[in-house]
Formats: sequence, structure tokens, C-alpha cells
Amino acid sequence: MPFLKLAHLSDLHLDMSRESDAAASSLVKALVAQDVDHVVVTGDLTHRGANAEFQRFREHFAPWMETGRLTFIPGNHDRPGEDVGSRFMEGRKVHTVEKTGLYMVCVDSTGEHNRNYFSSHGELTADVVVQVEQALSAAPPDVVVAVLLHHHVLPLPLESFPEWIATKVGLPHASELALGKTLLERVGGKCDLVLHGHRHIPHELDLGQPGERALRVYNSGSSTDLGRFRVFSHLAGRLVGEPAWCQAAEPAKPRTAVHNVRPALQYLVGQLGMALF
Repeated sequence: MPFLKLAHLSDLHLDMSRESDAAASSLVKALVAQDVDHVVVTGDLTHRGANAEFQRFREHFAPWMETGRLTFIPGNHDRPGEDVGSRFMEGRKVHTVEKTGLYMVCVDSTGEHNRNYFSSHGELTADVVVQVEQALSAAPPDVVVAVLLHHHVLPLPLESFPEWIATKVGLPHASELALGKTLLERVGGKCDLVLHGHRHIPHELDLGQPGERALRVYNSGSSTDLGRFRVFSHLAGRLVGEPAWCQAAEPAKPRTAVHNVRPALQYLVGQLGMALF
């Protein structure tokens, strides 16, 4: 039997620019070239939570959406603006997706505070952790089991000067999920992968113990900034070898600070307008 391939992308931050379209198109070409069976995108599909941005995502990823081979969850950038992210999971905080050889537990780690463009940190409650445990208990045998969420579950290095400032003054914007460690403790031995994004620099952690079902945590990083994504091969419900990085068709062109400054200013102007009128 041939291996099946699972691709993990995240933090596309699609806007309506030509540069954004080019980066997305390049990733899609690479997915086609790899003959990927299923694609997951762990949040921040859009940059400002706009309907037009989400429609652009749908257009780029139509080959997978139309064939039921795409699973995605909301990220904090999908919640401001027109709040397209609130519709991704139809109001549920946890739901499951089953595909050939795969059982995925999708978790919405965003909160209402993410309607504020500057409040980027996630939300994970004790009730949601229980729901994840219950979903994992229903996983069929002989499948690869993955938990998908946007925000990071363990501390990761700060990636920018604004994050450093926010952390220094006690703001949680760059912090890991408060119950992230608890979640990992609860899912250990019950799943194979925890896949997330949010942090734009990729990371991986092996939490496996000898004699136990190995648990590995992967941060995709920003697939559009990096111009690459990981591909996991699996067969008969088991991961095969190490995940492989797949390079996109075009060289990566990391975004400048303007990409974040412009929507931040637009958000502030909008808030000022509401306050005045």
C-alpha cells in the first residue's frame, strides 16, 4: 500500500495583495506536486478577518475544499474585522474530523478578546480540555490521531521587539495557552500529534516515553513567510519516518513590518470612530 500524506500549514495571513496571492499560489503548487492526501491549516488563514480574504483562501485551496481534503481552524487574526473565524467551527470549541487513516480533534483556541486586533493570545478552558479528552476517547483504533489548535501550548521564544515590550509590561499577548501543559498531560498516550501555529518560527518537540505512544508537538510557523510546510507520511494508522519539509515553488519573501502596521492603524481608526460617533 502507498503511504498517505498529511500536510500541515499555518499562519497564511492572506490579504488582497499580489504578494499574498503569489505566496499562496506557490504553496498550492507544491501541495499538488507532493500529491498530498489531506491538508490542515491551523489558523490565521486571513490577516484581518475579512470575508474577502477568506474567499481568496477558498479560491486558492479549492482543489482540497471541493474534495473534502482540507481541515482548518480559526486563529486570532481570523477574529477581528468581519470575524470570519467565528464561523469556521459553527460555534463549537471542539469537533472531530475523520479521514482515511486519520482522526483529527479540532480545537478553537481563540476567544472574544481576539476581536481586538492587539489581543493575540489564546484561550483554553478546563471545559475545553475535557471535551478534547472525550473526543480522543472516541478515536478508532489503527489511525493517526492529531489535535489541531492555533495557539502554542508551551513557552516559545519571543519573535519580535513588540512582543518583548508586551511581555515586559505584563501583557499576555505572546504567552502560551494557560492550560497548554495540562492539555499535553491529558492527551499523552492518546494521540500522536499536536499541530499548531501562531508563532511564525517553526518548532518541534518530542514528548514520547519509552514503551508509550509517542507524542510530538509541531509548530508549523508561517507557511507563507517560510515558503515551505511539513508533510507527514502515514500508513495503516502509523506515522512513517520523520516529517519532511516541502519547499514551495517560489522563494519565500518574508513580510515587512508594514503588513502588521497598516491593519493595526486601521483598527485604531475604527475604534476611534466608534468612540466619537
